Amino acid sequence: MTRTQTLKLAVLIGSVREGRFGPVIARWFTEQARLHDGFDIDVIDLAETPLPAALPAGLEDLVATETRPPAMAELARRVGAADAFVVVTPEYNHSFPASLKSFIDWHYTEWQAKPVAFVSYGGFGGGVRAVEHLRQVFAEVHATTIRDMVTFDNHWQRFDADGRPLDLDGVNGAAKTLLDQLAWWAAALHDARARVPYVS
Repeated sequence: MTRTQTLKLAVLIGSVREGRFGPVIARWFTEQARLHDGFDIDVIDLAETPLPAALPAGLEDLVATETRPPAMAELARRVGAADAFVVVTPEYNHSFPASLKSFIDWHYTEWQAKPVAFVSYGGFGGGVRAVEHLRQVFAEVHATTIRDMVTFDNHWQRFDADGRPLDLDGVNGAAKTLLDQLAWWAAALHDARARVPYVS
């Protein structure tokens, strides 16, 4: 893809659980994204961005960035600046982590008319059920989810001691397919938002 403007990709690490595996997978995926042409990458680790327990009363308060605490305003700026997202999520009890739902709920217009892709991990199912639930949530905030995804079933068996996937060719190929699709949607929606502001 040839563009004069680099697309901004935010990689979200969704788990905050002690002993989590998400950063290992995120490091591998971020390396693949840096090899892919056209992305400027911002990694947002939810364990390093604690959110207040109480949400504002209404959507108008979420939209008004100036009403947020300073740390939250900076986080909203980073989310709003992104042209695309990749969510790295585990599966907890057949769904995704509460930390990720809180992060999504703390933002609204920042997600709109932007593509979201998924890298999931878990036991036998590889986090697929978490992703299926997330697709419904992101549809509600007017984001577009990418069809192809990368999954790691029994993820603790899929990486070596240095954090590299054992099936390197297979998963690198899957990551490239995801990134190709994400780049297409990110460019198309970026240009569409530039032509006509999105109205929800």
